[in-house]
Amino acid sequence: MSQNGRPPRLLSNMQIVFSSILAISLLLAISFSGRIAAGHQVDSEHAKLIGVIGTLRSQATALKGEYNYVNSDAFIDAWAHGEGKMVKDGEVLVIPVPGVVTPQPTPTPFIAAPDSQATPQNQTWLLWWKLFFDVPPPDVQR
Repeated sequence: MSQNGRPPRLLSNMQIVFSSILAISLLLAISFSGRIAAGHQVDSEHAKLIGVIGTLRSQATALKGEYNYVNSDAFIDAWAHGEGKMVKDGEVLVIPVPGVVTPQPTPTPFIAAPDSQATPQNQTWLLWWKLFFDVPPPDVQR
């Protein structure tokens, strides 16, 4: 019993049916929204694939045209005259020869002789010493 002296109220059949319908409709709404989102994704993928198919068809058409040209006599004639250096009957092949170029001598640059006082062998270790230490080497005076 409750504080007022009345027994606790039980749920009526109508409340149970209403709550069941509400729960089922909520589950259906969630399911439908998921399907709608998946449908949008499928539609966008479909549109992308249609674009890719169109591009590939145009490339295939261009390649078929190039293939047909390469297999034609016109391509063979063009190649033979250009890269093949071939001639037809009655034609004369002319290959231009570049003119003779006389090489010009280049002057040799003047290089000054190294100073005899400071030889590179003696100075190399001094350079390294100065790079590593801030003081002059012990056996050399500045």
